[in-house]
Amino acid sequence: MRDLSGIVIFFLVSDQGLWSYQMAEFEGKSVIVTGGALGIGGATSEAFAVEGANVTILDWSEDAGKEIVASIESKGGVAQFVHADAGTRNGCISTVDAAVNAYGGVDIVFNNVGIQPPDSYVDAVDLPEEMWDKIINVNLKSRYWMAKFSVPHMRRVGGGVIISSASVQGLQSMGGVSAYAASKGGDLSLMRQMSLDFAADNIRVVCVNPGAIDTPMVRNAIEGTGGNLEDELISTAQAHPLGRIGQPEDIANMVLFLASDKASFITGSYFNVDGGLMAMGAWADTVGSDGSN
Repeated sequence: MRDLSGIVIFFLVSDQGLWSYQMAEFEGKSVIVTGGALGIGGATSEAFAVEGANVTILDWSEDAGKEIVASIESKGGVAQFVHADAGTRNGCISTVDAAVNAYGGVDIVFNNVGIQPPDSYVDAVDLPEEMWDKIINVNLKSRYWMAKFSVPHMRRVGGGVIISSASVQGLQSMGGVSAYAASKGGDLSLMRQMSLDFAADNIRVVCVNPGAIDTPMVRNAIEGTGGNLEDELISTAQAHPLGRIGQPEDIANMVLFLASDKASFITGSYFNVDGGLMAMGAWADTVGSDGSN
């Protein structure tokens, strides 16, 4: 029999979604995706399901959560939806409990959930404290809670993977996004720290930094701040060296690679999936907002 262990999985993105050429890589793995119903989260939930994973989707949108599960199941995949707020302790622990109860444990966590409300585009003086707390809780503290509750289950099976969707705004920032930028910088620092704490447990911890991605969050931010949607999408695409705005599948492809055994020697690192933005240096004057959810 031919040895196929060295073959890399190639993914194709088409109008019909995400497809792969090889036998399911994540067969039987229990995967949690926070903010997993729309945008990057939705694309990644579907991608894991296509590759055989049992997916637990945490999202605040009940309609979107039910729709993504129905879509996955219609293609023969396995998924469940937890309607909860990732910015709360109870929301995170109930999601981990649901994954353990339904699928026997937790192997992979993708911390995708993130918010950047249109009315948060102000400086620190004008940002209400309640908005600061909400953004930090959802974008950063949820990472702490998900690790706190999922790592013990990973330890019991000899390892796991935690991936967070941070942002290029954790590296360089634009004006008026103090809480969002702080949350993403914190995400990167927490990733590095946890990668050291959990390395002996064979738990890898990494981050993906999306550039501008065409997601509902980005579109809502453009419209909510008074911009013309189509004009802003065009100008944002032109600001990237690759000349286009990213798609959710661009991030999903990287997440699946990092979660796979192909990335078994990778931990404590971040990966920019940004169309070349960070290679440009000072980009914030030309790009309106990034799309990490």
